[in-house]
Amino acid sequence: MNPFVKFLASPAGRVVRAVAGIVLIAWGLLGLGGTTGIIVAVIGIVPLAAGLFDFCVFAPLFGAPLSGQKIRSSK
Repeated sequence: MNPFVKFLASPAGRVVRAVAGIVLIAWGLLGLGGTTGIIVAVIGIVPLAAGLFDFCVFAPLFGAPLSGQKIRSSK
């Protein structure tokens, strides 16, 4: 299992993804504004949802399952 994917599936990785999503949403809506800001905010929903709902969008690129729980249970 790729160490990057293992980190993202860990509790610390979930927090990092959720915080990154919040930062992207805030930056898009408060910092950038306009159409570009809305696009960045919408993109920020993906890591926020991934952290909250425990899935990893990068895992399938490395041959791992999408579910964080399945990643953590595999050795």
